[in-house]
Amino acid sequence: MDLELAGRVAIVGGASQGIGRATALTLAAEGCHVVMAARREDVLSEAASEAAKGGAQVLAVPVDLTSAQDAERLVAATVERFGRIDALVTSIHFSPRGTDDADWQESFDVLFMPAARLTRLVTPHMASGGAIVHLSSIWGKESGGRPGYNAMKAALISYAKAMARELAGSGIRVNTVAPGSVSAPGGTWWKRQQEEPEAMERFVAENIPLGRFGTAEEIANVVAFLCSPKASWVTGATVVVDGGQSHANA
Repeated sequence: MDLELAGRVAIVGGASQGIGRATALTLAAEGCHVVMAARREDVLSEAASEAAKGGAQVLAVPVDLTSAQDAERLVAATVERFGRIDALVTSIHFSPRGTDDADWQESFDVLFMPAARLTRLVTPHMASGGAIVHLSSIWGKESGGRPGYNAMKAALISYAKAMARELAGSGIRVNTVAPGSVSAPGGTWWKRQQEEPEAMERFVAENIPLGRFGTAEEIANVVAFLCSPKASWVTGATVVVDGGQSHANA
């Protein structure tokens, strides 16, 4: 299926690894011009080189998305290079261990605020047909992760639903994707598979009906669809991609 993304301009936050990287590569393969943003310049540069192999125009912008100034710089660099923004994807994952005030503030600053801030910054540069996709989690819909992670991923889902209504009049769609347990090189589940293979086999057998971890590419395919004109009547939705892992159907 041609997703009709050729020539469109997408910002992908958290693009150096995991789902963010896979999303950037998938969008680039569809002919999208991709602006890749992440903190680690070396890893980001390598990912951008991979994305550009198929001929897509790729701009790598090293930024700390918890910084308002860096977020503004990212959007400005995109508009300066391409003149517009057609899609925004945020894929930021972090699991605070504690529950004191500092931990809750960090959870908000890392997991929620970059998505809200970038949404505000990109929409003036989006025409009708623009699309925004925030990566949440199945733990944003039910219990499973740590409190700070759960709460902020749930907040993303609620925020996206509210913004979908706010931006509908401008023809801009806002959705979330809620992945289940995904094993990507360097990620938490991938590391646990290396360290505790038997325990992870049991985890999969007991928790994932399809019998395996998901891949970053499988999540990226859904994100790319939501960014595309093929999803033109989808907004305010949360798409669960989890191999049957979650228990909530709503």
